[in-house]
Amino acid sequence: MNRQADLIVHNARIYSVDEGLTIHEAMAIKDGLILAIGSDKAILDQYQVTEIIDCKGKPLFPGFIDAHCHFYSYGITKIKKADLTGTGSFEEILDILLKHHVAHPSGWLEGRGWDQNDWELKSFPAKDRLDELFPNTPVILTRIDGHAVLVNSEAMKRAGITADTKIQGGEVKVKNGEPTGILIDNAINPVTACIPAADIQMQKEALLIAEKNCFALGLTSVVDAGLDIEVIEVIDSLHKDNLLKMRMNCWISPGKQNYDAFIREGIYRTDRLHVNGFKLYADGALGSRGACLLEPYSDDPGNSGLIMYDMDYYRNICDLAIQRGFQVSTHAIGDSAVRMVLNLYAEYLKGPNDRRWRIEHSQIVHPDDFQKYADYSIIPSIQATHATSDMYWADERVGSERLKGAYAYKQLLNTNGWLPNGTDFPIENINPIYTFYASVTRKDLQGYPEEGFQMENALSREETLQSMTIWAAKGNFEENEKGSLEPGKYADFVILDQDIMIIPEQKIPDTKVLMTFVGGEMVYSVE
Repeated sequence: MNRQADLIVHNARIYSVDEGLTIHEAMAIKDGLILAIGSDKAILDQYQVTEIIDCKGKPLFPGFIDAHCHFYSYGITKIKKADLTGTGSFEEILDILLKHHVAHPSGWLEGRGWDQNDWELKSFPAKDRLDELFPNTPVILTRIDGHAVLVNSEAMKRAGITADTKIQGGEVKVKNGEPTGILIDNAINPVTACIPAADIQMQKEALLIAEKNCFALGLTSVVDAGLDIEVIEVIDSLHKDNLLKMRMNCWISPGKQNYDAFIREGIYRTDRLHVNGFKLYADGALGSRGACLLEPYSDDPGNSGLIMYDMDYYRNICDLAIQRGFQVSTHAIGDSAVRMVLNLYAEYLKGPNDRRWRIEHSQIVHPDDFQKYADYSIIPSIQATHATSDMYWADERVGSERLKGAYAYKQLLNTNGWLPNGTDFPIENINPIYTFYASVTRKDLQGYPEEGFQMENALSREETLQSMTIWAAKGNFEENEKGSLEPGKYADFVILDQDIMIIPEQKIPDTKVLMTFVGGEMVYSVE
């Protein structure tokens, strides 16, 4: 007698991403889980079902997992911040701000996404024009990397920032005895502390907007790389009310209140929410020259970047993590910061282990330090589109010799045999297909450079697919329930209009999502 299933998808090219990278034709689903996967005949003959989807030969993949993003921040940005991404000059930014201020009047004028490296004049902007246009409205404009802001005088006045302000792990840029309005890393904190927090309704709206846009691009799980307890509680409530369906792994942002809550309660896990890690920051970003380097910047010889806190700070948090079984995931961009974190982790991990402590970005690694990832089972977490965003100017920052150890994804993969891959959105585009394309081709969306950027560190299509599915799940101890299409796992999958595993590379970025499923439920359809 045939067994009962809720849904069968068939006539598909199903990339299971199991251990053998097996390709199947059909899959049976019940109660949100995969019952069986195999040939069309085997599945259709074995199961009775009320709903059948004929994929008409289209490719089907495990739901994509963004292994490092800022899901909530992306949603908040969509709601209340002027979008400055892709602007070609500061004048263009001012035009956007004037329109945004009229359309969205509020106590603060906020924007995000500018990058002076995209402008003809590549120097940091200054506050003067902001002061002229918005003398009484505080303005904060966040650089694309989130590690530098431009503020006006009113914002600095409210935050108590002057030319003499000194903040560990941050910098107030000063010219002719006056602050320019550029704040780096921890110097941003006094300003953001003055901005009224989003209320619960806005938080919910932000999360639902982020989910909608992610589902449309085939993302079924995300790792939100740093949240406060209040937002995590909102996520949990939306999950429990079945209003938010995105599976989320949330890391706890630094802060006593956040740590106390989860140290007291321990690791938290439901079928949709997993809170098991602390997020730390070792340094800033390369684009804003806050990444900490062993030797000074090639284009700023007096500057080697910065480490954001003293070692006692990092050790105290690692102590808590070891005691309570939490993961530690630390942002580290520059080779000095990466070395510091590798050595710090080594103090606690001692040798091979399965704690899966991670270094986020691992962007520039000294040749002497790659082996430490293997020696201490430290996970390099990468975001492939960072390489293709930074490649135009990265050599100016670090020089050709250091660049050899930058964005070295293949070399990092070889240290442990696996790695998680994400986008860091909203710093990069949220589309996981762009992640796939950048990983494989090391080119921008215009096909530049023709031969690819440092192709010795490109990943194969198979490696890239794993990095966005099963390895991304493994990065947070979630590989037993998602990341591949196998019996007993969540029925999270995506159907695409073309097969990214075999089409010519130049066609990959044009790939569209036809359907997205979470737990066997269709959460997006192009129709």
